[in-house]
Amino acid sequence: MNTPQVKGNWNEQKGKLKQKFAILTDNDLMFAEGKKDEMLGKLQIKLGKTKEEMMKIISDL
Repeated sequence: MNTPQVKGNWNEQKGKLKQKFAILTDNDLMFAEGKKDEMLGKLQIKLGKTKEEMMKIISDL
């Protein structure tokens, strides 16, 4: 999965979250996106994987 696909999927998920939870704002969801990158970085270090390997693992879930 490449970066544009991830962004597209996130935008779709963001829209669904905003529909389900009307109190969420774009700012709330940007914060979550930043934390996702932080989490991905920690997983890369812990598992000894590259960013590309981690993206494949996540997309295969």
